[in-house]
Amino acid sequence: MFQNGVGRTFFLEDDFQDQTQNWSGSSRAPTADNPDRDIRTNFATAGFQAMFNRSWGVQLSVPYESRHFETTGGATGADPVSLDWSGPGDLRIRGIYTGFSPDLSSGLTFGLKLPTGSFTHNDAFGDIDRDTEIGSGSTDVLLGGFSRGDLAAGHGWSWFAQADLDLPEFARDQYRPGLEVDAAAGMYHRGWTIGTATITPMAQVKVSARARDSGARATIPVASGFRRILIAPGIEWDMHPVAVYADVEVPVYQHFIGNQLSAPVLFKLSASYMF
Repeated sequence: MFQNGVGRTFFLEDDFQDQTQNWSGSSRAPTADNPDRDIRTNFATAGFQAMFNRSWGVQLSVPYESRHFETTGGATGADPVSLDWSGPGDLRIRGIYTGFSPDLSSGLTFGLKLPTGSFTHNDAFGDIDRDTEIGSGSTDVLLGGFSRGDLAAGHGWSWFAQADLDLPEFARDQYRPGLEVDAAAGMYHRGWTIGTATITPMAQVKVSARARDSGARATIPVASGFRRILIAPGIEWDMHPVAVYADVEVPVYQHFIGNQLSAPVLFKLSASYMF
């Protein structure tokens, strides 16, 4: 979604992860150490981005999440429990500033995550923890930045880097999610064509860090907060005004506080229409 001129873009994105592996610290841990068994989520996001001029723009994203959750609980506290639910997630709205250079190659983003997703869904026994809800219940400040440029002039190689900070400011119901920082850096090549389509292979390194949740309704004993590094090979098919992008994200380093479920691989698919 890097900006390359005045215009508007509609986009649809689908992200999928199946958290089945129990981790504690920097290594896998016994399944018996975690009452949760599986958290499988599909994140479908619709969005709109508009650059009003060379310097200013706005982006809106509206997610819809479907979640399958298996844990141990129920009436006895030791029964197998399987739950499925879905609904709108937390809406994000960002301003974009790209006035640092004529080619819009660097910029800042700033905005809010609003508590539009449900954070109260549960069964009769309270088996769903707050950090497993679709919505966080908090209003968060979003700050970010990005930059891109050529690696080898005339050879089609380019680089990019971006980072985002998610700072929960207004929490509710005795739960505050942890501050989170996400960053990515990578390179891509725009030298392949098939007919009128441009094929762009891409390689990325993604880094995420999240602090512990806090509040009386945070998971006790503490099982939140993490650091991880992922590699993500991907490819984009671009036949203007339509572009399609897909990647596979594989963790190469993870460190979790307490026992938490991790996904061995994550998947992303997005399509956009520019006009």
